[in-house]
Amino acid sequence: MLNIIQNRKIWLSISGVLVTLSIVAISIWGLNFGIDFTGGSLMEVEFTNYQPQITEIQESLRNVGANNLVIQPTENQTTLLRFKESSQDVHQAINQSLNKLAAEHNGSAKELRFDSIGPSIGKELKSKSFNAIVLVLLMMVAFIAFAFRKVSKPVASWKYGLAAIVALAHDVIIVLGVFAVLGHFVGTEVNTAFIAAILTVLGYSVNDTIIVFDRTRENLPKSSQDFEKTINTSVNQVLTRSINTSFSAILALLAILVFGGASIREFALALTVGIFIGTYSSIFIASPMIVIWEKMGRKKA
Repeated sequence: MLNIIQNRKIWLSISGVLVTLSIVAISIWGLNFGIDFTGGSLMEVEFTNYQPQITEIQESLRNVGANNLVIQPTENQTTLLRFKESSQDVHQAINQSLNKLAAEHNGSAKELRFDSIGPSIGKELKSKSFNAIVLVLLMMVAFIAFAFRKVSKPVASWKYGLAAIVALAHDVIIVLGVFAVLGHFVGTEVNTAFIAAILTVLGYSVNDTIIVFDRTRENLPKSSQDFEKTINTSVNQVLTRSINTSFSAILALLAILVFGGASIREFALALTVGIFIGTYSSIFIASPMIVIWEKMGRKKA
């Protein structure tokens, strides 16, 4: 029997440090939003028989009218080009220039992917993504409060929902902090796939939290221990199951990160970090919060 709840100050301190560092990273560097949110174009090109340097590509595209051009080689031996314009004229001009560059060295250039989105649509996507996350959080609070409506002592049912939301906010902030750091140093982007990953993490994390809370609800009426020890017993009973389930999911996601394509890498990375942190928060954050509120209620009484 591990003294998880009794050592809650350690777990909460670790989380406090991670959340603080994440907020600092987001404040200083911000998030590297992809074209889904900022508007612009993304083009992936594969060169055959010749792999030009970034400087060569920049020189060949100097006069095509592509502003804010960013060139990024990938692990799949392809090249990603991001630029502000989304017109077909610029698109075709880039294709012609790259084919000309490759032909000069007896090679060829093949366009594998081209995505384009306007700035107004990007702003709308950003707004709707934020609204979706807020709506999901509010619905989760309502659902958990309803599910635990018969558990009124010694902690009100709505506090279970609030504890779950604290844990979920903890997960989201840390994932955003990781992406702020990666976006600054290696150019990792936040796109619509990232938002889908965040929503998936919220569902996965709250599922883990409800499993722990449900075991607490089952143990409370028949336990001879005090509230704190009952919570600790409940957490220990589901600990192995939670860790094994999350570890299996993370193994699959790591395989996607290593062997998957560049288009789903941000999605898999966000899920990997989110599931790891979500498992931690459901065990080491949500349940200790319930115990803290119970102790505060007894002091007031």
